[in-house]
Amino acid sequence: MKNKIIIISLFWMLLFISGCEDFLDRPPLSNENDETAWTSEDKVRLYANQFYTGFFTGYSTDVSLFNDDVVQRGNQGNFTRSVPNSNIWSMKTLRSINILIDRVGNRMQDILPEEAYNHWMGIGRFFRGMEYADLVFTYGDVPYYDHVVSDIDMDDLYKARTPRNNVMDAVYDDLQFAFQNVRLNDGDQTVNRYIVAGFISRIALYEGTWQKYYYKNNERATKFLTLAKEASEFIINSNKYYIDSDFRTLFTSNDLKSNKECILFRNYNAEIKVTHSVAHYNNPANSINYGGTTDLLKAFLCVDGNVWQNSTTEGAKDFTIANLVKTRDSRFEGTFYDKPEINAKGSFLFPVKFFPRYGIKALEETGTVPNELKGSNNVTDAPILRYAEILLNWIESKAELATIGGSAVTQEDIDASINKIRDRPLAPEAVEKGVQKTKAMMLDALPNDPAKDPNVSSLLWEIRRERRMEFIFENLRLADLKRWSKLEYMDTDMHSELLSGAWVNFPVEAKDQLTAGNANEFSVTKADGTTIVYNGNNNAEMVGFYKATVTKGRQPFLNQVNVNPYLSPVGKTQMDNYESKGYKLQQTQGWPQN
Repeated sequence: MKNKIIIISLFWMLLFISGCEDFLDRPPLSNENDETAWTSEDKVRLYANQFYTGFFTGYSTDVSLFNDDVVQRGNQGNFTRSVPNSNIWSMKTLRSINILIDRVGNRMQDILPEEAYNHWMGIGRFFRGMEYADLVFTYGDVPYYDHVVSDIDMDDLYKARTPRNNVMDAVYDDLQFAFQNVRLNDGDQTVNRYIVAGFISRIALYEGTWQKYYYKNNERATKFLTLAKEASEFIINSNKYYIDSDFRTLFTSNDLKSNKECILFRNYNAEIKVTHSVAHYNNPANSINYGGTTDLLKAFLCVDGNVWQNSTTEGAKDFTIANLVKTRDSRFEGTFYDKPEINAKGSFLFPVKFFPRYGIKALEETGTVPNELKGSNNVTDAPILRYAEILLNWIESKAELATIGGSAVTQEDIDASINKIRDRPLAPEAVEKGVQKTKAMMLDALPNDPAKDPNVSSLLWEIRRERRMEFIFENLRLADLKRWSKLEYMDTDMHSELLSGAWVNFPVEAKDQLTAGNANEFSVTKADGTTIVYNGNNNAEMVGFYKATVTKGRQPFLNQVNVNPYLSPVGKTQMDNYESKGYKLQQTQGWPQN
């Protein structure tokens, strides 16, 4: 084992904030000898800081593209269909976390007061639970270590994979300990019990539904779903958070510190050169290769709370984008540009969820946008954990528990969760366009959706729809499909509307595209399913859901021999490495073992 431990503070070069608290500059970089590093709470805090940027990543260069909400022009993203040469979990972060737990547990019992000792043990176990949950959700069985591994202990380094359920029981215990012992408030920009509870609600909901739908183990499902419900209720009952801003402001504000929906967010600051580029990639003036799918836009509820097929909203069956803005749930306008945009080359349905409204205004009035919205100059804050997710985690966990012996969901439960989200404020710019709030969900009048999965109850179907509308491009959709055992929704052979996008009246809205040079470049699908390819002369017929002719379906990934899209395989090289040392590494469930 190495004698030196690098204690990294990173100056918190990537700052982020919990709740409405002020900035906190982290101390500068420092190195300590392992023998002298564990002598005060401040030094423990410094060591723990290294994990923040890894677990709470903020904005990257782009948005979540691999799911049934997004169509790519050309080839779609594909699931792994064969065992790679090289691929395996990394234990680097876990080793560092176990060092934290080991050193606090074995060297600081007489240094820290009991409350501080329990808090930092809770922080370490929270991070360990987070990391192991991520590994398990990716690989299933993984080697479990609750100690610092010696680099000369070959039996430990090359130990067999621990069964998933055993690992997740350890994760459960770690998260419970953190939930009971992490401080309610440990200062600005630090993990507190509300943040812990928020991530517990996410992790436990994932595992609970995975157990129910993938393993069909209702006993274990109940264990984790109950934890998800309790963790969510802790946050809800605190009355610290509520929905207080319009939808797009959550993702385009330069300062979220006063936003009561944000339990945790990351702040960006040009002065210290901590920026991102997500707004740049959501600028309608820039060309992107993707856009929203027809399947997604049809999933949006009308403002009367019904599906488009049965809605009494005037214009419910008119799919022009300008009409969808007025007739659909307000999150449609909050997510997409209000007219067909050729720069969304996959679908003409351009995402602007992460692009500020003032940038749209500047673009439309001057043809350009402010410099801070260009390239990697973006400084809009990134919500990491928000109250809307907690509300949806809570109502879903309750609804799932109700199917396996728990108490029934009530109208009061719906009012306290989904209907609070639907009642979020509207931006003035949205109101000017005719955007309205969606009618409250009523348990005794749930939509009769012809597109509903027959294996899902109407209540769960509507809860899942709410998540889809709320979390577009936020990296949760694929995880949701996996934990529901519903990756079939991404099968483009089964769902052709995953390959088309916005309804476009080309002669009116995109007449510049109707040129001889664009012949055979795109097609439209009519409401009756008929497809018309543009041939250079059939201009009047080019009205329907847009599809590029080069767009191809996803490769088959379901019911393939030795292919399990739900879990990642380990690489052949890693299996050979184990064998060369005299050990056996089992392949991931559902993949070939040789």
